[in-house]
Amino acid sequence: MIRVLIADDHAVVRTGFRLLLEAAEDIAVVAEAQSGEEAIDRYQEASPDVVMIDISMPGIGGIEAIKKIRASDKNAKILVLSVHEDISHPKRVLQAGALGYLSKRQAPEVLIEAIRKINEGQMLIDPELAQRMAVADVSGESSPLETLSEREFEVFEKLAVGRAVNDIARQLNLSPSTVGTHLYNIKQKLGISNQAEITLLAVRLGIIEP
Repeated sequence: MIRVLIADDHAVVRTGFRLLLEAAEDIAVVAEAQSGEEAIDRYQEASPDVVMIDISMPGIGGIEAIKKIRASDKNAKILVLSVHEDISHPKRVLQAGALGYLSKRQAPEVLIEAIRKINEGQMLIDPELAQRMAVADVSGESSPLETLSEREFEVFEKLAVGRAVNDIARQLNLSPSTVGTHLYNIKQKLGISNQAEITLLAVRLGIIEP
């Protein structure tokens, strides 16, 4: 049996994935988590074969959780399942140590086969995103967001959907002044002056839906 940990902050989504995966005879869901911190704890407790994780979760978030899980176990096999269909997110999760990235819109049979491939140590990227990433590499096209650090990128995402500095500080377990510093750096690196411009850039780059 392939033992899977599901990490997603929506209980209904976790239940749906559990039912879907356990319909396959060779897959068992052994643990669930609703935050990045909890995913790390459940990984240590359950020692799953594959972690299926969303990256937009409360607390430290999915990308930081991936890094910490991989730091504790360099052989950890992680598949990211996300609503984000831009090319910045797949690049960052692969850099963090994940083996795969799939859009949540993929068909159930694709997800089940992805779990099997990740368990075998194969790398897997959503085909449409992989094509766009390849085109960007060949053309030399780069996203301005690549200049941001991982933490700055997390803050950028939350600012883009209208979160206030104090809210972001609570969610990421940072001080408001630290978030303010990240905001300053984001503005300097991206050449933007306010939160509205951050939102417009995020929409243009496909980070958030318009």
